[in-house]
Amino acid sequence: MNYTPNDLQNLNFKKTFMGYSEDQVNEVLDRIIEDYTAYIRENVELKDRIAVLNEGIQHYKNIEESLQNTLVVAQQTSEDIKKNAYEKAENIIREAELKAQKMINEANQEVMRARHEYEELKKNIHLYITKAETLLAAQLEILKQMGEEYKKP
Repeated sequence: MNYTPNDLQNLNFKKTFMGYSEDQVNEVLDRIIEDYTAYIRENVELKDRIAVLNEGIQHYKNIEESLQNTLVVAQQTSEDIKKNAYEKAENIIREAELKAQKMINEANQEVMRARHEYEELKKNIHLYITKAETLLAAQLEILKQMGEEYKKP
């Protein structure tokens, strides 16, 4: 870079009888053209570089957004899995309680049947004993009568 803005502002050309020195002016203009061309080239390069960097930033922003969406989906999935697990556990507990209650009810019914059967057996045994006693008493009476008949001369 040949000139700074301050250099250009303070630039003085030599005067000749026809005005400023053409060679000096042309030399300054050539240097300004070189600087201006270099600035334009550098500006284009910087714009290209900014565009590439912006593309990179956009790429990373897209990745970040994708990761955030993935995290949101993962959290929702995690919450759904946890909710489903709790619901499943509650269902298992409810089913187990129902099965346990059914088993208790069946056991109570079985106990009631066994008691009823026991009571029936007890009645039948009492009835059998009563019939057997009655039969034996009747047989004993018959034997006594027969024994008295044989005792008579």
